[in-house]
Amino acid sequence: MTKVFSKALNKTIEVSRIIGEIKGTQPGPTLIFTAGIHGNEPSGIFALHKVINEIKEKNIPIKGNIYAISGNLTALENGSRYINQDLNRMWTSERMQQIKSGNIEKVGEDTIQQLNIYNVINNILTTEEGPFYFMDLHTTSSETIPFLTVNDSLINRKFTEQYPVPLILGIEEYLDGPLLSYINELGYVAFGFEGGQHDSHSSIENHIAFIYQSLVFTEAVSKEEIDFQCYYDLLAKTSFDSRNIYEIYYHYRIKEDENFTMKPGFLNFQRINKGQELADSDGETITAKKQGRILMPQYQSQGDDGYFSIRKIPQVFLNLSSFFRKLRFDKLLPIMPGVSWRSDKKDTLIVNRKIAWLFAKQFFHLMGYRSKKLDKTHLIIKNREAASRKNEYGTVMWLRN
Repeated sequence: MTKVFSKALNKTIEVSRIIGEIKGTQPGPTLIFTAGIHGNEPSGIFALHKVINEIKEKNIPIKGNIYAISGNLTALENGSRYINQDLNRMWTSERMQQIKSGNIEKVGEDTIQQLNIYNVINNILTTEEGPFYFMDLHTTSSETIPFLTVNDSLINRKFTEQYPVPLILGIEEYLDGPLLSYINELGYVAFGFEGGQHDSHSSIENHIAFIYQSLVFTEAVSKEEIDFQCYYDLLAKTSFDSRNIYEIYYHYRIKEDENFTMKPGFLNFQRINKGQELADSDGETITAKKQGRILMPQYQSQGDDGYFSIRKIPQVFLNLSSFFRKLRFDKLLPIMPGVSWRSDKKDTLIVNRKIAWLFAKQFFHLMGYRSKKLDKTHLIIKNREAASRKNEYGTVMWLRN
């Protein structure tokens, strides 16, 4: 058992890898919640611990299965983001191939945690019935309203639009190896919930509200069995723009040995102007490249994400994106100059930016692709929809609406 301390509650609880699990009396979905992937983010651990116990104490009827999994147990006990490696940057396709083949390199404490989590998740996927839903609980170092981070597949977008909080699309383009990107590659509904500031009591309450709403939205629990409206209103009232959807357009990555310091006082979703001073780096001032909003400014000692810049996505582009993807319009892309399939699987394209210079990243986003820079002149773009297991979610209410 691992001792986890909450500054917000001034309380310590003991948890193991599986915080709790509940087997329903009727068939239904399988929900997998993860929390504490970063050890300085205990709010999700405490929220899951409370909800699991409440469900059991109140004997709330459950359809399907619920699993609550703890993340980096060693880092949680230390109260640090990680030990040697960021556990939420270790789920790259190359590394997962090593894990599956048993040839993993650089085995340290964080890797041991990863292997354990992987085995638990893999066991759930092989022994339980779907549909599967993955939800990863986090908090931020700066003050923030709750929001969702979503890899932009249509089933992810459709499901997460049920929550009364802002959505952030496209974070997978800027981060290498998050747990959720690995799960999304498997085709399941998977997304993150940021509940608030690390040590805020409201973060725990927001996580509890999110968990209960998730049980209802997945049809694991009936609305009538819990105080659904109370939980829904709690999150809805935290946000000034609960129905807005944003995309990330810039990420400041902190280099190794860089002396980076955010300017004090920035809040998540705060508006920023072009040229506004945001941070200091090795004696130089960093300014905003464009007008927008700031997301997750770093006010902690570990981690290489300085900050993100985001902008609102107009509804017309979201509608166009859904339309083009349903038509599979992307199948026509390889006939265009400078665009070709990377493999016979036809889920990844190589784009020569010298030839296909007309096509901006936003165009490929419409088609359902995310991009990674290959070199100065080429992009690799991967289809977010190719792995989607939409058919496994059948006729659930959220997919029909």
